[in-house]
Amino acid sequence: MATLSFLRGTALALAVLVTSLPCSAATGVVIDEVTAKPIPHAFVTSPSGVQQADADGRFEFESSITRIAARAPGYLRTEVDTNGEAPLTLKLTPFRPKAVYLSVYGVTSTTLRDEALALTQTTAINALVIDVKGDRGLTPYHSAARDAVGASAQLKGNGPIARDFPALLAELHARHLYLIARIVVFKDDPLADAHPAWTVRDANGNPWRDREHLQWLDPFSREVWRHNLDVAEEAARMGFDEIQFDYVRFPDAGGLHFSQANTRANRTAAIVGFLQAARTRLAPYNVFVAADIFGYVCWNLDDTAIGQQIELLGAPLDYISPMLYPSGFTWGLPGCTNPVADPGQIVRRSLDEAVQRTHLPSVRFRPWLQAFRDYAFDHRDFDAAQIRAQTHAADAAGSDGWMLWNPRNRYDAADMPR
Repeated sequence: MATLSFLRGTALALAVLVTSLPCSAATGVVIDEVTAKPIPHAFVTSPSGVQQADADGRFEFESSITRIAARAPGYLRTEVDTNGEAPLTLKLTPFRPKAVYLSVYGVTSTTLRDEALALTQTTAINALVIDVKGDRGLTPYHSAARDAVGASAQLKGNGPIARDFPALLAELHARHLYLIARIVVFKDDPLADAHPAWTVRDANGNPWRDREHLQWLDPFSREVWRHNLDVAEEAARMGFDEIQFDYVRFPDAGGLHFSQANTRANRTAAIVGFLQAARTRLAPYNVFVAADIFGYVCWNLDDTAIGQQIELLGAPLDYISPMLYPSGFTWGLPGCTNPVADPGQIVRRSLDEAVQRTHLPSVRFRPWLQAFRDYAFDHRDFDAAQIRAQTHAADAAGSDGWMLWNPRNRYDAADMPR
């Protein structure tokens, strides 16, 4: 009986050991396609989850997988079938986006869209920033997420719409363009109309409106977070390479009321919390996650009273995108009282300040640059000299490319860098 009991115990122990071991681990390394050098800390995504490679670019999943994806700042994302290979070698292609912006109206206009695409034939432009949810809450497609909360402006007959937006994105990808989905987060008039309880309030308890007479949503509201993440997930499913959150901040106005106390700690926790939630929700799609910040956030030691504290933004984001428009630096910089007279200095010094403050590599930043007429100083046109001064400064700083902003979506090929 003692022998039989021992054998039974041994069999049970072996069964536990077998079931606790992985059937077939998936191991591999992420490398630079050009240099063949490992890429440290790249993100690797599989049906088993997401992990970061180690300092030598190596990763290991405890179960076999049939498809795997990877991404790292400064590279194009990739996704491949494993075909039973072990170990795997994932090659990432170096890439720096150099983009122009298209609004909902721009991307759905054949004229404006074709003009932007023509730039890719003769200039350095190789990417597009496209409004997925713009400043007035419009989307260029029928959004199930917007419909679900009653905030689809298109249902009211407002705004243009693409007949087959995913097909349009596929066509743009076929042209080898990197596609960035811009999502305006907390400024959202249609959502505020649909859900007044979620809005920012003025001192009298009424929904507050900004200078454009548009309503904002409370950045503390988890319902608002959830809706914007639903929109972001739609964009990821449609094939965008990157999800970029804009107006991911508190309004820059005083005397407003929110669902929590308007303190610096609460503000920064709300903004970082939303971005962390976005990173988690979007992780299965292997998309880059970015956010736009005020240019002065690179310089201000606090959160600029809007919840954007630059030292806290590296963890939830792949890319930080400061808006380095010289016209926006209305107070100048030390030693620079007329920013539009030396736009390259604004870009160079701001990126250097951001890198020093965050201790992040320069490739983690991609600035917005000015391609519109000055409104704050001498009202000069920003033509080739001003635009190229900015792009050259960004390139020299080692940033992950740059993005040109013109609200009218008009870009002259003669002004673009080659």
